[in-house]
Amino acid sequence: MSFWQIVLVSMPRLLNGLTVTLYMTVFSAAVGLLLGIILCLGRVYGNKVASLLSTGFIELIRGTPMLVQLFILYYGLPSYNIRLTPLLAALIGFSINSAAYQAEYLRGSIQSIGIGQMKAALSIGMKKWQAVRLIILPQALRRVIPAWTNEFIYLLKYTSMAYIIGAPEMMAQAKFVASRNFEFFKVYLLTAAIYLSIVWTISFVFSYFERKLRIPGTVVTER
Repeated sequence: MSFWQIVLVSMPRLLNGLTVTLYMTVFSAAVGLLLGIILCLGRVYGNKVASLLSTGFIELIRGTPMLVQLFILYYGLPSYNIRLTPLLAALIGFSINSAAYQAEYLRGSIQSIGIGQMKAALSIGMKKWQAVRLIILPQALRRVIPAWTNEFIYLLKYTSMAYIIGAPEMMAQAKFVASRNFEFFKVYLLTAAIYLSIVWTISFVFSYFERKLRIPGTVVTER
């Protein structure tokens, strides 16, 4: 079969898988952001207990392979009568993994903001959490956009591991198509081209928002 014949035969299933891939990526990034903000604020501004719990969770997730986490969720939890579908196990695994990394990205962003801003806010009568919400966090969220770009791209590529536990994402569909026509090289080459086009699109979109939302006076490095 020619490459274009492979494209015609493979694209319907690959596009179905791409829909699942993008859904997992967007969902995990969004949930990871919300959890990451909570973890970061707990680690940086929380009391000792909150800081210890947040730090422990972050280090546990960052210190173990994502594939191990997926296996625990999908193959390990049934031992305790907790059974997840492949897609749900993947969503939970990717979300908590993203949360741990986004918490660290955001912590670095917060720590890059001068401590004088917090002191100034407290000196005019603001409460600590009010200053964090109105002054520190908005700046940190802007500064962390370049790291978010990498995280979103990593998540997109990491979703390919979900086929191991049976999630019907694009890599699983590519494997199915290739096993039917035995054109493994061409099918996987087409799959790689789709991933690459999505990564380029993500990079362009995030670069646009980075330029639009940059803090005046800071330098944006063009990628």
